[in-house]
Amino acid sequence: MALKSIRIWLWGAVAALGLTAITGAMLLRQPDQAGFGKGVYSLIDQTGKPVDQTMFAGHPSALFFGFTHCPEVCPTTMAEMASWFETLGADGQDLRAYFVSIDPERDTPQILGDYVSWVSDRITGVTGTPEEIAKIAKAWGIYYQKVPLDGADYTMDHTASVFLLDAKGEFQGTIAYREDQATALQKLRNLLAKS
Repeated sequence: MALKSIRIWLWGAVAALGLTAITGAMLLRQPDQAGFGKGVYSLIDQTGKPVDQTMFAGHPSALFFGFTHCPEVCPTTMAEMASWFETLGADGQDLRAYFVSIDPERDTPQILGDYVSWVSDRITGVTGTPEEIAKIAKAWGIYYQKVPLDGADYTMDHTASVFLLDAKGEFQGTIAYREDQATALQKLRNLLAKS
C-alpha cells in the first residue's frame, strides 16, 4: 500500500512540473507580436548605476532573466555564457550580456555583482524594485513566480531562454536552456554579423 502511495505522489509531482512548464510556455509571449521586447522601465546595475530600456542600444546583446539563489538553470546558463565568450574570443568583443534578476528581494546590486563577475566583465547584473522588474519581464514576456519552500525560504520558477538582441535592441532569436554549444555559437555569430 505504501508503494502505491509513493507512485501516486511521484506521478502527481511529475504532472505538477509538467503543468508549470506548460504554463511558463503559454505565458511566454510570441516574438512576432507587436511591441515584443518594448517597454519603459527604470532599473539599476550591479554598481548602483541607473539603467533603462536604452541599455541594449549600440551593441548586440544576450539577455537572460534569473536569480542568484537558482540551484541549476542560472549557474548552468552563466557557465555556458562564459564558454561562449571564451570561444568567440575577439570575434565576440562587441557582444554584451545582461542578467536581470527576477528576485529583487534578495538580489542586491552587490550580490549580483559578485554573481556575474566570475563569468565576464561583459555581463551586467540588473535589478530594481519589484514593480520595475515586473515591467521589463512583461516587455519580454517572461514567466516568473515565487515558489515557497520549507520555513520562510523560497525559490523562483522562470523562463530559461537567453534572448538575442541586435545593436538596435531588436529581438533576433533565442538560445534555449542547454542548447547544443555549436548551435548556440552559430546563433551568436549570426547575431554579431548582423550588428
